Amino acid sequence: MNGNSRAVSPVCRPRPAGNLSTGLLKLIALLFMFIDHSGKVLFNNMYEMRVLGRIAFPIYVWCMIVGFSRTRSVPRYLLRILVTGLVSQPLYLLALDYQGHVGVLLRSVFEPLSAGFSFPALGAVLRTFFAKPNVFLSLFLGLAALWGVREKKAWSHLWAPAAALVLASVLGADYGWKGILFFLLMYAVQDSRPGIAAVMVAYFLFWGSSYQVTSSLFGVALQLDSLPAWLNSPLKAFMRLEAYGLLALPLLLIRFPRDLRLPRWLSYMLYPGHLVLLIVLKVIVFGW
Repeated sequence: MNGNSRAVSPVCRPRPAGNLSTGLLKLIALLFMFIDHSGKVLFNNMYEMRVLGRIAFPIYVWCMIVGFSRTRSVPRYLLRILVTGLVSQPLYLLALDYQGHVGVLLRSVFEPLSAGFSFPALGAVLRTFFAKPNVFLSLFLGLAALWGVREKKAWSHLWAPAAALVLASVLGADYGWKGILFFLLMYAVQDSRPGIAAVMVAYFLFWGSSYQVTSSLFGVALQLDSLPAWLNSPLKAFMRLEAYGLLALPLLLIRFPRDLRLPRWLSYMLYPGHLVLLIVLKVIVFGW
């Protein structure tokens, strides 16, 4: 080696210890998200479908963490997340609106512009569209927080996660500050399967603690109070809506023998694509 050359130490990046088959994981997450959204919109907020939908968010967060460890350019990664979220937002509003009728919602949104273009009217439309952001805002803020934690530039490992937590609350991001906290905790233990399991169990028991205990599933009443106290108490802790996110744990820990490589454009089109399908189904079920 030339004595004048200087070795440059590479950035130390933890290697995720769990399932790295993100192509298949994204499809699985999309399936459960579609079940969740269908249950909310098409089946009168069907509880069992909402339970299955809890599996999606932990998988998406894990895929983001794996992608963060692999990407060559975090700014480009953030840009792709931002663009996908912006493209999906009007579709998200039309698909997840509880009123059901797409045409009625469109007319109510654009009614302020019916008398002619004005900035106040445009502002009213934008406020309607962005009143409830889709999940990509949470993914964007979570990824930005991880970037700050890893780079540690100008104390970014302190202010970046703090800013993400605050913005998630102020902007009304899906899952709020709790979603960003989950990002940070999973990133901290990404290289340890026992650590991933411990964080998942502790976090989702905490998240689920504010929800009611499931009293029935698929029409079958669950008589938990008739069980012995030593069994009744832990079962009630695990059988709350957000606590069912723990159902994603095996998918995060057990590595698949192979992965499905999706074209990048397709992996980002899956989310808005499922929203378009929901809109079509809404028109079929509820009419225009």
